[in-house]
Amino acid sequence: MPTFLLMSEPGRRTRLAALVAALVLATGPVAAAQAPAVRSTADCGPRDGVRRALHVLTGRDGIAGGAVLVADPGGAAPCRRWAETAGTADLRTGRPTNAADRLRVGSVTKVFTATLVLQLVAERRLSLGDPVDRYLPGLLHGPGHDGRRITVRQLLQHTSGLPDYLDAPEWEHPERLRYRHFEPRELVTRALELPRPHGTWHYATTNYVVLGMIVRAVTGNSPELEITRRIITPLGLRDTYWPGDDTRVQGPHSHSYFAADDGRRVDGTAWNMTFGGVGGALVATPADLTRFATALFDGRLLPAAQLAQMRRTVAADPDRLWPGARYGLGLISSPLSCGGTWWGHSGTVPGGHRALIAVDPGGRSVAVALNQVPASLQAELDFLDLVDKSLCAHSTSERTSA
Repeated sequence: MPTFLLMSEPGRRTRLAALVAALVLATGPVAAAQAPAVRSTADCGPRDGVRRALHVLTGRDGIAGGAVLVADPGGAAPCRRWAETAGTADLRTGRPTNAADRLRVGSVTKVFTATLVLQLVAERRLSLGDPVDRYLPGLLHGPGHDGRRITVRQLLQHTSGLPDYLDAPEWEHPERLRYRHFEPRELVTRALELPRPHGTWHYATTNYVVLGMIVRAVTGNSPELEITRRIITPLGLRDTYWPGDDTRVQGPHSHSYFAADDGRRVDGTAWNMTFGGVGGALVATPADLTRFATALFDGRLLPAAQLAQMRRTVAADPDRLWPGARYGLGLISSPLSCGGTWWGHSGTVPGGHRALIAVDPGGRSVAVALNQVPASLQAELDFLDLVDKSLCAHSTSERTSA
């Protein structure tokens, strides 16, 4: 199926049209921080549409639970952060969904990795035009692949022509691999055994695994350590960490669910995420994601020149993203019904978590968290509608007050 998830979700590749795409390894678990629940306030604009869209997902579409957190740094004090939730975080206990819960954010991780790479570009430690072979001689070779011709920019942009290792037949049943450890080189080797994809743009987590290997070659440190010390720690993202081989989600978190072959809903929270690496393994909260996105777009993480490079897009395959979406350097752009575009990324993991972070032209950000992957085209479109309504609710409010 088209990858409405930026960590190409394995095992769900039955060709639906028009979906979304978005998946950091271990420096050791971060101490669990009990974040307060974000309260919904009544005077923050017309949010009925957001509430209804969320309940469509948990009602008609059968998603176990979902949460939306909106952060508006320029808004009035009571409305700078508000949330809506629906459904259940833990089906065994019946605990309701909480917008402060941790979850696996899948390919939203790619935005962190792209930011790190562009920091190194700004420091002149590498260049977007550098070939992979400059740092990893001989890694990418074989029929149709030449590391002397594939550049850092192409990896960031998914225009390298590399296959996605998650397209390998064994990933048709990802639950069989859920406790297995994977090394980055092993994942790249498996990708190179697959047929070269068609077209100039092909979403592949392989690209970001290679970028992580380049970061290690350039800095002498793991990319997970570099992201932690350059981004996670300075921004105070206390609920964001690399799980490594720990299959649990530490601290307060939502459970996640996937459908078994017989239709039963199975708890998929426990999972070894080394298969995602710096393309999709991070754990975070909606609040941490909005804090990161705000810092990225207000210039705290990158100089203006590198942020502009991130926003230079190419046309994406609508069967792996969705109509109207374009891809930059680790960022998706997508049109809003109220005008302009949002920038961000989405992510899905096979155990069932779905995350998305998006920032609108005014600097407002929305983080969406689901604990079950939408199972139909209509459910995916309902997910996109929730994102749109969460950002456009403000525009409706402003037009009304004007």
